[in-house]
Amino acid sequence: MTDATLPARSSQPRFAWHGWLGLGLIALFWPLNWLLNGPRTHWGFFPLWLGYCLCVDALVLCRRGTSLLTRGWRRYLSLFLVSAPAWWLFEIINWRVQNWHYAGRQLFTDLEYAALASLSFSTVMPAVFGTAELVATFDFVRKLKRGPRIQPRRPTPLIFLCIGLAMLGLMLAWPLYFFPFTWLSVLFIVEPINVWLGHRSLAHWTRSGDWRPLVALWCGVLVCGFFWEMWNFFSYPKWMYRVPWVDFLHIFEMPALGYSGYLPFALELYALYHMAAGLLGDKTTGYVNIHPDG
Repeated sequence: MTDATLPARSSQPRFAWHGWLGLGLIALFWPLNWLLNGPRTHWGFFPLWLGYCLCVDALVLCRRGTSLLTRGWRRYLSLFLVSAPAWWLFEIINWRVQNWHYAGRQLFTDLEYAALASLSFSTVMPAVFGTAELVATFDFVRKLKRGPRIQPRRPTPLIFLCIGLAMLGLMLAWPLYFFPFTWLSVLFIVEPINVWLGHRSLAHWTRSGDWRPLVALWCGVLVCGFFWEMWNFFSYPKWMYRVPWVDFLHIFEMPALGYSGYLPFALELYALYHMAAGLLGDKTTGYVNIHPDG
C-alpha cells in the first residue's frame, strides 16, 4: 500500500487521557456528593471539580490543539495555588456583607475548615479560565464585531481606582445597600494597578475595542456558575445565600439576579491572576489564552 492510498489521519487531537480521567472523577464524585448520607462534600468537592477542570481542558485541546495543562503543567498548578487566596479575599469581604454562609461549617475546627475550604477554592480559576478558553473556540465568540474602546490613558486608571475604593468604602460602611460592590470593587482596584505595573490586563483587549476575550470569560463563568450551583444544591456541607432585595426566583440556591455577579467576578479573577503572575516576574504572560484567535 502506497502513501497515497493510506487513510488520511485527522489533524484534530483526540480526547486526551486526562479528559477521560476527569470524566471518571465526575462520574464517581457527583453521585457521592448527592447521594451519601451525612457530611461528604468537604472531601468530595475538590475531586469533582478537578474532574471538571481536566475534562474541559481536554475539550479545549481537541478544539484548539493547545490547552492550559498542555502549555505547561507547572503554570497549570499555579492556577490552583493563586485561586485559593483569591477566593479567600471574597470570603473576607463576605464577613462584612454576609451574603452567603456554609451549612455544616460547625462540623469542623477552624484549622480543618481553612484547609478543606482552601482545597476547594483552588479549583475556581482553573475551572473558569479553562471554560473561557473552550467558549473562545466557538464561532459565536470568534465572529463578534468590535465594541467600544477603553484606552488606558493616564487619568483613566486613576479614575477606576478611585471608583473602586469608593465602592469598597460604601460596601463596608453600608453593606445592606451596597453589597453588589462585592463583585465590582476588586476589579476597579486591581485592574488599574495592573496597568500601572505593566502587567497583563483587560485593557490589553479593550484598548482596541476587542471585547471577545471578555465575552469568553463571561460565558465561561456562567457555565461554571451553573455547575457550581447545581452540584451544590444536594451537597452537604453546602453554601446558602442571604441576598437582600433580590432573594426570589431561585435557580438552585442562588437568586436568579444573583447570577449577574458572576460576570464581573470572572474579570476580577483574570485581574487577580495576572497581578500575582506579574508580581512573580511574568508581567506579560499570555498563558491564559482566552482570545478566539489564539
